Amino acid sequence: MPRWLPRAMVLALTLVAAFQLGSWAFHQLTGLLVNILIAFFLALAIEPAVSWMASRGLRRGLAAFIVFIAVMIVSAGFVTLLGSVLADQIIKLIEGFPEYLDSVIHWINTHFKTDLKRVDIQEGLLRSDWLRNYVQNSATGVLDVSAQVIGGLFQLLTIALFSFYFAADGPRLRRAICSVLPPARQAEVLRAWEIAVNKTGGYIYSRGLMALVSGVAHFVLLQALGVPYAPVLAVWVGLVSQFIPTIGTYLAGALPMLIAFTVDPWYALWVLIFVVIYQQFENYVLQPKLTSKTVDIHPAVAFGSVIAGTALLGAVGALIAIPAIATLQAFLGAYVKRYDVTDDPRVHGHRRRGEGPGLLARAKGLWERRREAERPEGRGPGQNSS
Repeated sequence: MPRWLPRAMVLALTLVAAFQLGSWAFHQLTGLLVNILIAFFLALAIEPAVSWMASRGLRRGLAAFIVFIAVMIVSAGFVTLLGSVLADQIIKLIEGFPEYLDSVIHWINTHFKTDLKRVDIQEGLLRSDWLRNYVQNSATGVLDVSAQVIGGLFQLLTIALFSFYFAADGPRLRRAICSVLPPARQAEVLRAWEIAVNKTGGYIYSRGLMALVSGVAHFVLLQALGVPYAPVLAVWVGLVSQFIPTIGTYLAGALPMLIAFTVDPWYALWVLIFVVIYQQFENYVLQPKLTSKTVDIHPAVAFGSVIAGTALLGAVGALIAIPAIATLQAFLGAYVKRYDVTDDPRVHGHRRRGEGPGLLARAKGLWERRREAERPEGRGPGQNSS
């Protein structure tokens, strides 16, 4: 046996074991890593505000704390106001449910010539196996829901804590990273950090603009239909549809539809139609234009980055895809060598007037050459056959 073979076998087994251990640790820590990634982008989003307050003489930790407290107060106030509105509408819906049921039964009896009664339907529902099984499953699922709520709150607390540390200790973190790099690399890291801050801020700005446009559009609709709490619902639609990726649109449209249903069932249908139409307008017209101006990336790149981010990390990937791609594009653009483009009309996608024959002239010349080729030899264009 060669002397190197045992060492090679031990080294190979060690590498395999290290790979397996690293893969296991990565899968176990995926949730934490995703939370840290979200926290990092949130810290980049509030970096301009914290830096502005720190430049005015305020301690950076206190500035980050003030920004976080302001965000928490606004969020808590909005959730409380929206919760009170939702609870009020649910109570009204439950109280008016018998009337809605009577109207539905009357419509069915009128159009389908049936003889349904509300008492018979209520007794059938109370005695059905479906309702009994639903109650039992709901009772057993209370603990699961409670565990999910507690887990969600712990996850939010983790994200908030890391975001605060990233925002408060941003300069210290940059110094720690630069201390292990040569001076040339330090400049690149600082430039990448600055680009990330600018692009993330631009993304948040574009989302805010789209939330404003969406809120105003839905407010006009809800106010025209006479739906109560139209301002609060408009703010809900604007914020949720823009800052909760993937499912935000559906969550945002469900609440106005529910409250519109308490006024008139047909109003809920109109709200649904408007939400679907506006979503298409936003996806294909508004969002690409605003994103390309504020984040400075092509609309097709923005759309593709959201799809790719959703495929990789789900909702989190959809939320951070655009600022991440914009940062990468701006950073790599500094290292791509560019040249002056030649002044060729084909670059502009058209031929300048007066340069070469046009399409009609080329077609006429082709037709004349074909006729010349079909003439018998020895006859000119003016000679006729006898």
